[in-house]
Amino acid sequence: MNTSEKCRVVIDSEKCIGCGLCKSDCVGFDIEIVDGKAVARGASCIGCGHCEAICPKGAIHIEGFSDETEEFENQVRLDPKTLMDAIKTRRTIRQFTDEKVPKEIIDMIIEAGRLAPTGANSQGTSYIVLDQKKAECEKVAVSIFSKAINAGKKFIPALKNMNIDENFFFKKAPLVIVIFGKDKVSASLAAQNMAFMAEANNLGVLFSGFFTTCIGLSGKIRKILGITKKAKPVTTLVIGYPSVKYHRTIHRKPAKVSYM
Repeated sequence: MNTSEKCRVVIDSEKCIGCGLCKSDCVGFDIEIVDGKAVARGASCIGCGHCEAICPKGAIHIEGFSDETEEFENQVRLDPKTLMDAIKTRRTIRQFTDEKVPKEIIDMIIEAGRLAPTGANSQGTSYIVLDQKKAECEKVAVSIFSKAINAGKKFIPALKNMNIDENFFFKKAPLVIVIFGKDKVSASLAAQNMAFMAEANNLGVLFSGFFTTCIGLSGKIRKILGITKKAKPVTTLVIGYPSVKYHRTIHRKPAKVSYM
């Protein structure tokens, strides 16, 4: 659903200086300058908030949201080398301690997902945090996946050595977050934001495509999660404190790039 159905651009003409920055940055071409003042038509606004963010005088406010905007002088930029080192040294984690993830860190991870960009500002990504129902979901997933694997072993040789034990999906991690969204790109961007935030809090992350697939295969899992067939799981983040340490980066094939 487009946020334009819920929000409204309000412009304080007393503060507006008619600079036109809001008009030039409006994705929906919804703002005009009339008699030296910005005017919002309200016809094609997608609620992206660029007009409010770019106004140097704070003359624009978008109604319909519960959160407040924050002032800043300059956009925060990460140090390129630090960021590249973080990307190089991160590893998918499959061995976790049993230490619980504090609620404030879980909230921070979800917030990182909420602030990810979304196509046409749809903001349609949603999340299910598995806690009390985690073990129940994993038990069902192990059952249906074991049957699927056994049926497919004769056709897919790579599956023949796969050991599907009771901790196959969640690896005893204390936290699992399933990410949903009709727009796979937007939900994937949210997931990457969340993984970075988890890792910034010294947590390890496993993207579980297997469990995500099981949600689509199992009506029982969907029932446990309280979702319908229309819900679109995009990925599952298995999160916890690592019980393993890596000492060097790994090999990657060269990037396939064409310059035209």
